[in-house]
This record gives sequence, C-alpha cells and structure tokens, in this order.
Amino acid sequence: MASVVVTATRIPQQGFDLPMAVDRIDRAALNEGRLQANLSEMLNRVPGIVAQNRQNYAQDLQISVRGFGARASFGVRGVRLIADGIPATMPDGQGQAATFSLSSADRVEVMRGPFSSLYGNASGGVVQVFTADGPETPRLRSSFYAGSEGLRKCGVNIAGQQEALNYVVDTSRLDTDGWRDHSAARRDQLNAKLKITLPNGKLTLIGNSLDQPDTQDPSGLTRAQMQADPRQVDPAVLAFNARKSIRQNQLGAVYEAGDANGGLGSLQAKWYGGARQVTQYLAQEGNLPLSAGGVVDLDRDYSGLGLNWSRRLMVNALPLNVTAGVEIDRMNERRRGFVNSAGVAGALKRDEDDRVANRDLFVQAEWRLSPDWSASGGLRHSRVAFDVRDFYISGINPDDSGSVDYSRTTPVAGVLYRFSPRWNLYANYGGGFETPTFAELSYRPGGLSGLNFSLRPAVSGHREIGIKARPDAYSSVQVALFRIDTQDEIVANASSGGRTDFRNATRTRREGVEVSGRLNLSAGLELHAAWTGLDARFSSGTSNNRLPGIARSTLAMDLVWRSAKSGFHAALESRIVSRVFVDDANSDAAGGYGVIHVRAGWEREWTLPSGRSLKLSTFARVDNAADRRYVGSVIVAEARGRFFEPAPGRNYLTGLTAAVSF
Repeated sequence: MASVVVTATRIPQQGFDLPMAVDRIDRAALNEGRLQANLSEMLNRVPGIVAQNRQNYAQDLQISVRGFGARASFGVRGVRLIADGIPATMPDGQGQAATFSLSSADRVEVMRGPFSSLYGNASGGVVQVFTADGPETPRLRSSFYAGSEGLRKCGVNIAGQQEALNYVVDTSRLDTDGWRDHSAARRDQLNAKLKITLPNGKLTLIGNSLDQPDTQDPSGLTRAQMQADPRQVDPAVLAFNARKSIRQNQLGAVYEAGDANGGLGSLQAKWYGGARQVTQYLAQEGNLPLSAGGVVDLDRDYSGLGLNWSRRLMVNALPLNVTAGVEIDRMNERRRGFVNSAGVAGALKRDEDDRVANRDLFVQAEWRLSPDWSASGGLRHSRVAFDVRDFYISGINPDDSGSVDYSRTTPVAGVLYRFSPRWNLYANYGGGFETPTFAELSYRPGGLSGLNFSLRPAVSGHREIGIKARPDAYSSVQVALFRIDTQDEIVANASSGGRTDFRNATRTRREGVEVSGRLNLSAGLELHAAWTGLDARFSSGTSNNRLPGIARSTLAMDLVWRSAKSGFHAALESRIVSRVFVDDANSDAAGGYGVIHVRAGWEREWTLPSGRSLKLSTFARVDNAADRRYVGSVIVAEARGRFFEPAPGRNYLTGLTAAVSF
C-alpha cells in the first residue's frame, strides 16, 4: 500500500524505502467531504505540519513544518511550495498557497527534515501539489458547495484523452461573507494542464490564474476584544477599510525525455513565467511610521528555468540513482507606497524597484548498498541576490538603494536499514539555509526608512532518526525523532497594522517527535492519526523562552467508515492543540483547544443507456460541532497586542458533485 513519491530524489520511488519523513495525501482524502479550497482542510493529518486557516483570505494560510514558517504574518515562509514541478515560492522564500487548485489535484506530497534543503532556499519543508491527468474517457464534472456565513463555491472541470493529448481544465469561484466582521472574499481560479506525448518524450503545459478582488482584512484582536466579541474587528480596520486585491497569471512548460539513446539517462527541462499584482490597504495606526504609507502597491513579474538529468546505474550489481540539475529563478517587483486616507490612496510615500534572483546547482544520489542497506545524499549550492533601486528621494528621505548577496552550500545524507520486509529504520543529517524575504527586509526596526539589510540568513543543522512500518497490507506506522539547531534564526521583532519588522535571534533549538499511522480496524472502518510533540526554544544563553507561534503538541485523528456496497461514508475528525505563545517574551498565549468535526456523504455511479457513465456524490459536514470558542492562529509580535485571530464557532457545509462521461 506504500505510495509512490517523487519529492526525495526526483525519481519516482516508494516512500517506505526512503531515509526521510515523507507523506502523501491522495485524491480520495482531498475530495471526500471537503470544500477543496484550502490546504488547511487536510494537511493537518500529516505529522510535523501545521496549516492554520486564519479566516482571513487577505492574508492566506499560515503553514509551518517543524516550526519553520510559524512567524509569517501573511503568506507562507520557510516552507517550499511547488505545483506540478513549478515553484509557487519566489526566489526570496515567500510563497502563496492560494494559487493551488485543489479541485483538480491528484495528490499532495509533504517532506520534512534535512532532505527538504535539496529544493533550495527557505526549505524547512516541502509541499507539492500535482494536478490529476485526464481520464481515458472524456468527462465533464460540475460541483456546488454552500455553507455558513454565505459561503458558496461552484466549479466546472473538463478532462480527458484525445490521442496524444491529455487535458484537464478546472475553473471555480468561491464567495464568502466571512465569519468575522469585515472578512468577505471572492476568489476566482483557473487551472489547466495539457500533456502531449511526443516520439521521444512528453511535453506538459500548465497555466493557472487567480483573481481575488477587494478581499476584506479583519486583522487581529486583543485579548479583551476577543473575549468581548470574537467576531468583531478593531475600529482602525474599518476606519481605513483594510483590504487586499490580488491578481496572478502564470504559464509553465515541462519537457521530459525518457532513458533512451543507449541508456544516457532521462532529462527534464522546465520554464515558467508569471505576473502578480497586489494592492493592500493597511489599517494605519497613530504611532506607525509613515515612511512607506498605509497602501502597498506591488507589480511583480517572475520567471525561472530548470534542467534536471537523472540516470539509473548498476554498481556491484546493485542500483544507483543519480540526479543533477541547475535552477535559475528571478523576480522583479515595482513597489510603491501611499498614505491610506480613510480607505483611499493618498500621497506617494515609497517608490522602488526590487529584484531578487537565485542560481542553484544540486546533485543527489541513492545507492542500494546491499539487500538490507541503502544510502542517500546530496549537495545544493544556492546563491540569492537582492537589489533595490530607490526612486523616492527627498530632503528628508535619503536614497535607500542597496544590494546584498547570500550564498550557501548545504549537504544532506541518510541511511536506511531494512530489518524485515515490513520494518525499516533510518537516520539522516543535513544543513538548512533561509534568507530573509523581501517582506522581511521591507521595514527597519524603529520606523527608519529603507530596507533592513542588517538581517542575516538563518543556517540550521538537522538530525533525524525514524522507523517506518507496514504491519499488514492496509496499515502503516511512522515514528520520527528530530533535533534542529539554528543560528541567526529570523524572528518577528514587531508587527502592527499589517507591517512586521524582523531581527536575527542568536540561536534556537527544536526537538521533537512525530508519530502517525493508518490502521484498518475492520471492514470499511479505518483510523488516521498524527501526533507531533515539539519543544522549540531560544537557546542563546540569555533566553530559554519558547518560540512564538509554535504549539508544543498537536494531535489530529480521523475515524472514517465507508460502505463499498451502498456508497455511504461518514467520519469523525478531531484536533487537539496546546497553547501557543504570541511573542518572544512569552508574555501571552492563545489557549490550547480541542475541536470535533463530523461529516457524512454518499457516492454512486451508473452506466446510462447511451453507454456513458454518470457519477453523483454529495456530503454534509459540521465543523466545530461542540461550538467551542478558541483562537485558530496568532499574529506573532503584534505591536498593539492584537495577536489573536479567532476561529469560527459551529458552522456547516454541504456539497454536490455530478460527473458525466462523453
């Protein structure tokens, strides 16, 4: 039952046989009883990873892996995001999960630990989404979802195979009034994949689009505000009409040539390019610096090239897989800032061109040393260059132009021992490298103008040991113990009104254990469980406080029942999370909580007299069934104490999907 994965060595292999922590979520788990709009719907069943839905589409999800990424006040940092081989993370390490099209996804793969560094800068972990191929018989699928707080989502998917062309086109619209005040959003998405079989390989063309206009931003609440009314917003949010508009369009191409021409190896070449426009209105505070204004206007274009070569060899009659490659990515961004005059853009306060590019080389290999032993290893050299050209220069505002380069070579190695056909033991070690993002460089502490070029990249060392087991054909268990020591970790210094400035911590340490399993309890009844214990602290000698934004314990359990005969399914989902500190001083914390979600659905397929097939599926779910009041996520180091982002009370969702072949 082990899943085939591609994240470790870029060659499809069984995850059970790799010396690293890697998990796969298949299409059934992505689709069954879910909205298919946010990664937070299913990622929490993977140990070591926390995906928080902020209930704020303006700021996107907060995703962290073993604590990396927990400091992000918006978007995803410290975790590498990839879709169909194309990076969804920019060269500086900033990514957006909203661009993923989950309604057309075949699977999601997650990798934790040191082997993540083979994917480049800011790889505390790697999350990859793969679009499904079209079926042999063309199919049209439509779906509709409705839920609490005016939630509506409708989508159309057409997919199939026509001779050498395989195609998938998926489009959807999501609308919500939002659980909190001032949190309405609309999201339009399009994802298309065309795969063309050629005489000597295959060419895959990928295009996607995201349009999210005037998304309201409720921001955080103080403890007093949250206790009085968790659905409210701070008056400043309304006074300045805090909101964000996003538009992104992207194209990519991946060419793959198989192992031919005398066994010279396989080749993969990729190109991608896109444009992203963001306009954000921040809630201006009376004590905020005005150097950048309260309106952020970004026009970005980005592109990248990659070339991978892989070859399977035999050494001493045992297989050796080798992969080498080069990746070049760049991002150009015109950044302007204006005064937020009660929700209207006023005077210009910032005007600059920001550029960042990386040039990376990597090599990795896996060698079966004997029937019982195998070894994996690799090196990646990353060079990331930032450049700023300041055009807003006056008598009181100096020229803040500048540039900085970061580079690092990160090694990784692992070994796996098969002490029985059903039990594997592994160990690995490696380095990590994370530069500041442009968002982290954007503001200097104390409200000074210019970028914070004093920030240094974080460098980490990872150690991990683990056990993988397959007790029977339907069950699996994984246990991993790890320790991560980081020098110069980038941490939030202060955050207010959507602006966050950062500093380097001297040293931090993460020690943890991850346990996960899938157990077949009886016919049609299965249990999925994932528990993470993580002790993440400053270890500089002057502070032993816990790192903010990171829970010490998280547990997710799903009990699922399916009837193959009737097509009915039902599940009980639970999540238990310990308290989370909100700043470096551990001055306050969001309390721990436990929530229960329930869902039930039905699926049936018929063959029509015409020979076509019709498939219907429907479900209903209740989230937070006990109507528990709790904090879903925190804004680390929010300067005015608005740390808390409350989660919804009891809420409902129903869905109906119809698919017909033609």
